[in-house]
Amino acid sequence: MRRIVTLVFLSSLALMAPACGRKQPKIAAEAPPRVTTLGINAYLWRAALDTIGFMPLAQVDSNGGVIITDWYVSPQSANERVKVTVTVLDTELRADALTVNVQRQTLGATGWTDAGVRAGTVQRMEETVLAKARDLRRSTMAPDR
Repeated sequence: MRRIVTLVFLSSLALMAPACGRKQPKIAAEAPPRVTTLGINAYLWRAALDTIGFMPLAQVDSNGGVIITDWYVSPQSANERVKVTVTVLDTELRADALTVNVQRQTLGATGWTDAGVRAGTVQRMEETVLAKARDLRRSTMAPDR
């Protein structure tokens, strides 16, 4: 009986020994551009929520990648309100994986009427989200070993 126990113990050691000498895989110096636990790029999703987080949210769908705000009236201009829709389209962290749509209305004598969005507003919002997403990706980088 003792021989059997010794034989089993030595066999298990022989099986585990090769694993002890293996080198640990090197951790990449850069975080992956694709983080897809949500079905979309998680960096873009988080950055979009951070960017428009001051506005009231009407609809949030992480599986579809859609964030829709409710109408937001800025304290600086009470006669103007905006509504933003952000859509994350892909699992990659790329500029074309993000679309932003902004609706603007002004308050007149007859109530709220549609108004044009100032030039560059959508582009600035997209750039802000992309910059935050890149910062989030950089912040998840593993330290060099």
